[in-house]
Amino acid sequence: MPAHFRSPLCSLFLPVITLVIPLQFFSRSTGAEERPNILWIVQEDASPWLGCYGYEANQGKTPVIDQLAKEGVLFRRAYVPAPVCSSCRSAFIVGSYQFRFGAHEHRSRRGKAGKPLSKGMKTIPELFVEAGYDTFNLGKTDYNFTTPSTIYTTSKKDWYRPGKNKPFFGQIQLRGGKTNTRNWPKNKSTNPKDVTVPDDYPQNEMFRKIVAQHCDTLRSDDEVIGNILKQLDDHDLADSTIVVYFSDHGANNLVRHKQMPTEAGLHVPLIIRGPRKWVVSGVERNDLVSILDVSATTLSWAGIEHPRWMEGQNLFGEDFKPRDFVGSGRDRCDHTIEHVRTIRTDRYRYTKNFLTDRVLLQPQYRDPRDYVIFLRKAYADGTLSPKLTEIYFGERPAEELYNIQHDPAQVNNLANSPEHRSVLEEHRKILNSWLAKGDLGADVEPDIELEMNGNGRFKGVNPEYERVRTDSDGDGLSDRWERYNNRDPKDGKLQFEFDCGGWQTEGWTTSGDTNNIAGRQGFLEFNLLAKEVSLQRNGLKLDAEKNKGKLAIRVRCNSKTEMILRANGKKAGSTLLDGDDQFATTVIELNENWNGTIESLQFDLFAPINTLIEIDWMRMR
Repeated sequence: MPAHFRSPLCSLFLPVITLVIPLQFFSRSTGAEERPNILWIVQEDASPWLGCYGYEANQGKTPVIDQLAKEGVLFRRAYVPAPVCSSCRSAFIVGSYQFRFGAHEHRSRRGKAGKPLSKGMKTIPELFVEAGYDTFNLGKTDYNFTTPSTIYTTSKKDWYRPGKNKPFFGQIQLRGGKTNTRNWPKNKSTNPKDVTVPDDYPQNEMFRKIVAQHCDTLRSDDEVIGNILKQLDDHDLADSTIVVYFSDHGANNLVRHKQMPTEAGLHVPLIIRGPRKWVVSGVERNDLVSILDVSATTLSWAGIEHPRWMEGQNLFGEDFKPRDFVGSGRDRCDHTIEHVRTIRTDRYRYTKNFLTDRVLLQPQYRDPRDYVIFLRKAYADGTLSPKLTEIYFGERPAEELYNIQHDPAQVNNLANSPEHRSVLEEHRKILNSWLAKGDLGADVEPDIELEMNGNGRFKGVNPEYERVRTDSDGDGLSDRWERYNNRDPKDGKLQFEFDCGGWQTEGWTTSGDTNNIAGRQGFLEFNLLAKEVSLQRNGLKLDAEKNKGKLAIRVRCNSKTEMILRANGKKAGSTLLDGDDQFATTVIELNENWNGTIESLQFDLFAPINTLIEIDWMRMR
């Protein structure tokens, strides 16, 4: 590659693709059709903390992207369909929500579980090839389905095919928020004192440095983007090429951004610049936009008919209609299993959590990193603020509603606010109508995918994994799950701690009227909505002889409560809680019915309606 094509920053910040693009790839779009070249610049893990988006710490520090916005169209409210790379990329390369066609689970349908797209479906690059375009991709693909080798017509080693003289559709993947900025010049670095830490994070030096580092990644990529655009200018391609700049989700080192279906995780930059025939210049748009609209618009520029599965629209079409809402969703990311759907309307974000037996900050791949260690330690020490405790380690609500205009960090959930009841109901209807078109996320992943993701380098600590694992001592918890939670999988001892945020209930359920029994991390917590309620655990094969003696329970309640313990349906002991609303350890003496193999346990609870019960742990003593 000629030296004058190579940015001095490329080898430093883009080790994956060592960018710059040979001129030979960029063929002119000529002929009667005069179809444009189309270049997607896809930046990983990037929040819109840029000068042109009004982010103060980067004012004047992202001049290339800012100029791109001046020359094109800046979309202020663009959202991705998923807050994690593979699900999002699968969606926008097809033009449909990932959960419509089975690409919703992060890094699924590949390897031993490999599956192609459904019969008849094609990716956007394939549609471009059929329309006579050359296609290419520099960097990651990360699609949750297998693809034919012809999806891209060129490779890094042989991009140019003489004589074809075709227009191109290409993608360049930038490291974005994943860029290592340790060697970024200090005189170009962001001062942590200049940044604003979002309200949903601790306001301390650690998080100021994290935000500042993200600003530096955007500054470094700004120079790389400048190099790409310079090549277009130098080789007289700018007047025939539409450039689309966007990201796949929010900042990677902020746990309520990347992988979380929040405003911060889903809101991304989107700027489009091109010849006036296709793109207006110097415009800012504030309408709600999905990145799926980019997919649809891209096909429209090339005159390619939208396929039946496409869910976006041409952003510059004569029939364009502003959206009433943008939908997104999250499912399994790495080993952490979720099923969350969310919509953003003009003022509000409404979120539905389908799995409420796990806290919001589940165990995840970033657990060894200092900022997650800090959050977990602060929670354990009781030094995390009540609001942050609620949004990270508190009981997961079935529904969330936020006024984004007043609360962009989504700190104050309005779902239980009487004043917002009509707003909640309206958004619930919108989401349900949207999902009625199809949501494969309601189904459990195939066993092979659970085995691949929960029995490998990641710690699968959700109940879904238990059905593909072995519980050798019959305590109702698999050997792997016990090892991941620092317990002995061979001791055969009854022990429930409720301290793994990925499976808060550890398999306990209720019969009778209660609210959600999965409390904040470390506790079962629920109200009795009837005077008699049962709490039970099935699926046991406990040896009673190994569990002789007494069952100790650390519990509190705010009214006198009688607890009757049943083993295999027979009364095995009882205790009376005094109801002083203080934690205490109560001990149940086990009688003659505690014998043989214990296959089920049940607590019958008798107390006044609305009595609060909170259980910290239960163990044999």
